Amino acid sequence: MYPIELIRPMAQELENSGFESLSSQEQVKSVLTQAQGTVLLVVNSVCGCAAANARPGVRMALNQDQKPSKLVTVFAGVDREATATAREFLLPYPPSSPAIALFKDGKLVHILERHQIEGRSAQMIADNLSQAFQTYCQN
Repeated sequence: MYPIELIRPMAQELENSGFESLSSQEQVKSVLTQAQGTVLLVVNSVCGCAAANARPGVRMALNQDQKPSKLVTVFAGVDREATATAREFLLPYPPSSPAIALFKDGKLVHILERHQIEGRSAQMIADNLSQAFQTYCQN
């Protein structure tokens, strides 16, 4: 488990962009089982690809009119219960940190796993997410 002092700035990057940090199983279940609307879930991480690609790409993708109605995050290696519960909603995809998932009406409709984040630019991730937002997020 990472010390809170270490991850706080990494978590704040997303929180400052409107993300709600989820730290319990109950919070994750409550948000991801919503019957209506879209939810973007970011499984945050201390790794370099989260810092250089995932978090900046997510923030860039949110700079448009069509975007998810709810933004949430869990932090792998910190919020263990919340992360494990979130990963149950990502099945059949294997555990991945970082990961970015879009849910519509309680169903997983789009996911970027670590192998799709690592080695790709923040702009490529933003473009991928923007397309998903255009497809699934009607304002």
